[in-house]
Amino acid sequence: MTPKDGPISLRIFAVVAAMFLIVAVPFLLKPKEDLLARADETLVLVSPHNEAVRHEFTVAFMRHYKEKTGRSIRLDWRTPGGTSEIARYLAGEYLASFENVWKKSGRRWDSQVAAAFDSSKVVLNEDPTKDSPEQAARRFFLESETGIGIDVFFGGGAYDFEIQSVAGRLVPSDVIRNHPAWFMEDSIPQTVSGEVFYDAQARWIGACLSSFGICYNSDSLRRLGFEELPASWEDLTNPVFFRQVALADPTKSGSAAKAFEMVIQQQMQELVQGAGSEGDEVLARGWTRGLQIIQAASANARYFTDAASKIPLDVSLGDAAIGMCIDFYGRFQSEAVQVGDKPSRLQYFTPAGGSSVGVDPIGILRGAPNRAAAEEFLAFVLSLEGQKLWNFKVGTPGGPEKYALRRLPIRKELYAPEFAAYRSDPEVQPYEEAKLFTYHPKWTAPLFRVMSFIIRVACLDLHKEQTEAWQALVAAEFPREAYRAFTNLDAVNYETARTTLKKALDSKNRIEEVRLAKELSDKFRAQYKEAAQLAKEGK
Repeated sequence: MTPKDGPISLRIFAVVAAMFLIVAVPFLLKPKEDLLARADETLVLVSPHNEAVRHEFTVAFMRHYKEKTGRSIRLDWRTPGGTSEIARYLAGEYLASFENVWKKSGRRWDSQVAAAFDSSKVVLNEDPTKDSPEQAARRFFLESETGIGIDVFFGGGAYDFEIQSVAGRLVPSDVIRNHPAWFMEDSIPQTVSGEVFYDAQARWIGACLSSFGICYNSDSLRRLGFEELPASWEDLTNPVFFRQVALADPTKSGSAAKAFEMVIQQQMQELVQGAGSEGDEVLARGWTRGLQIIQAASANARYFTDAASKIPLDVSLGDAAIGMCIDFYGRFQSEAVQVGDKPSRLQYFTPAGGSSVGVDPIGILRGAPNRAAAEEFLAFVLSLEGQKLWNFKVGTPGGPEKYALRRLPIRKELYAPEFAAYRSDPEVQPYEEAKLFTYHPKWTAPLFRVMSFIIRVACLDLHKEQTEAWQALVAAEFPREAYRAFTNLDAVNYETARTTLKKALDSKNRIEEVRLAKELSDKFRAQYKEAAQLAKEGK
């Protein structure tokens, strides 16, 4: 080899070596367990859970199932979006599937059957021979194995799961009958501070706990000159956070809707405690006060996202300074951006007495193609083995292998002192925190969809007009008449919400809903315009 050949040969060798690495690296980094490999069985799940949760439960359950049955299983996750999107997806899929089953039975399909088969309002006769066409459709569905090719619904809110249960899309599981010791007061209680933790018929069971609160970027707070740390929902209304608040669309995210409900419930509770009674007048004032906090927080909002998980991510990046989020999204992102032993720039807290402790459930869908595996997965998630995945640190005995999920287990046993060293959040004691807030379903639960509708027409649809009016109010230091015009919620007061608005939305008449939305939007648009003008006049 001549001296001239040396550099050329080295270059060729370097190119060949680089090509080898490009080909070899994917194999070297390939996970020890291929989560998408062919298996003896498949379990199909629909879920809003993030990739971290899906990964840890896939790996752990595959191992558990192999050890218990000797068979391999693959978990096929379907993720169409948040819980609201999943609810619409399930409704559409079951409608199409039942139409097919109904027609194959030789029956005539029409709009009455379509509206009745999954409606909890259709009450069945004791004697099937006396059924109306609607009752016959409902009975046929509830006695059928109509399915959509999915076994398990995993993750969301109790409200979302209750809707699926009463519709008939979720079916009773065997977990309570097979493991009665788990469903005692010292393990998984049925109710805690007004929140239901599992369905009496076992159509859904809480898999872990969740609450709602605020995440903030400590660097952004210093930049904005916000000296005191935020402590309550009202802090979201501080004008210093103009265009700095991150919120989620409650019509797209069930968790966001639940968080807004917490704001209203807290105001109701404070007034009830002060008055010593829960009369309609007191609740009505709490309803208005809660909506006014949401309205002002909206006026400070940088955006309304469709995905609640986006909020702590954006706040951690400084794209927003503060936002409303679910506890585990906040904790998970806080750990993700922490550098070394320094406190993370993203912090999360639940306002004292500002949120109930609810559950994130799991349930088996009607017509599950692999019912036996679905039952086994449900039992695994609720077992201590599965529960440890939620909050144990990576690498601890029984903990996750890759991601610290930063969620709170539902099983009380795991809050015992002997597990504190293994937990990511040993200081968080949700069953103790639950004592600070009692959820009263009768106050707001029937208005869950109405609340989201009001927030959409008064805040989301008119966000430009709302922020312009708010900016004028801030500049004028909130003159009385202008502020009164901005916060006037007479059109959506408690009585109107429980009657006119609820009736319109429950009717499922889309034309009426659109008409009502336009009427209210026009009213709030004029109101914000008036508030801006009064503020400029200093009135």
